[in-house]
Amino acid sequence: AVVSTQSGHYGRGSKAVEVGREYRADYKHISKALARVGKAYAKKDDLEQAQIYYDKAITEHRDPTILKERSELMKEIKERERLAYIDPAKSKEEKTKGNEQFKAGKYADAIPFYTEAIKRNPKDCVPYSNRAACYTKLMEFGLAMQDCDKCIELDDKFIKGYLRKAALLKIDNPQEAQTVYKKALELDGNNLEAKQGYQHCMSAVRSLPPEERAKAAMNDPEIQNILQDPAMQMILEQMQKDPAAAQEHLKNPAVAEKFSKLVQSGIVSIR
Repeated sequence: AVVSTQSGHYGRGSKAVEVGREYRADYKHISKALARVGKAYAKKDDLEQAQIYYDKAITEHRDPTILKERSELMKEIKERERLAYIDPAKSKEEKTKGNEQFKAGKYADAIPFYTEAIKRNPKDCVPYSNRAACYTKLMEFGLAMQDCDKCIELDDKFIKGYLRKAALLKIDNPQEAQTVYKKALELDGNNLEAKQGYQHCMSAVRSLPPEERAKAAMNDPEIQNILQDPAMQMILEQMQKDPAAAQEHLKNPAVAEKFSKLVQSGIVSIR
């Protein structure tokens, strides 16, 4: 028996299943009949009933096509539930509760509130930043970094995202931390934490052995861009062959700035 999904004849579909069972039809046919009823409900935007029939269908037979249709249906259901759950006002309430726990030094207790705030308003970068601070206090540095990156992804003008990320990096990777602090200073040149962090990282990088400093610098996007610049490649080659040419090239402020960064990074050494 065929079910009309276009006109939504659900009763006929259910009747087809009953008749099929009565005459001991192949379970594969029963599965397809149930799936057709599910599809009809889905077209009517009754996703709850659609899921019920798709669940029945795969109980009869796990047909790959039906499994795929059910998977797509479940994605749609979950997405609607996620969107229905969004409530910026409740997100703010949860964030406030998290802040209270954080101020009391209860970092682990603050995390669930920030997580709930994120669910209530996934586009707000602040709960990610606050949760990153909790993870940092608890020495869960990997999770803290993930939240910092998400915070910056949501709002690349929110300076705290950069400051928290740089603080995580500066112990083991001062070179990369310096780059992140620089981005923070581009947003607010007067930010004291960014200034001090940048200076600290600069000193730490300078104290590294030249080989280690140069190796770390190769991961810096700014250094990579300088080295990939054809004009700079030509200038560096000329400087190697003719040291006197260096003085002439360094009269150009842009070249002098790039050259200085290469020297500071340990990529280029002056003898």
